[in-house]
Amino acid sequence: MSFQAYLDNIETKTGLTPRQFLDLATERGFGPDTKAGPILEWLKTDYDLSRGYGMALVHVITKGPQISDKHVGSGGTHADASDTLWLDGKATNPAL
Repeated sequence: MSFQAYLDNIETKTGLTPRQFLDLATERGFGPDTKAGPILEWLKTDYDLSRGYGMALVHVITKGPQISDKHVGSGGTHADASDTLWLDGKATNPAL
């Protein structure tokens, strides 16, 4: 599954876009210096997100929307179309 697909599936499950999660994380005091553990605990407790889905949001919360170009355009199962993740909701993603 691509990185973007993880974020899109999180939106389907929770009704919240990655951008909304980023805002909620900021309200909780989570940011670039936050370890994964507290973020994962919050996401599991409040949204029942598994570790795999949680780690996708941990990346966005701690590192922003840029991802490694390792899988971009590779055609593999983990391939993303871009090295920048769309955070504003799958319905508004111009790449879809």
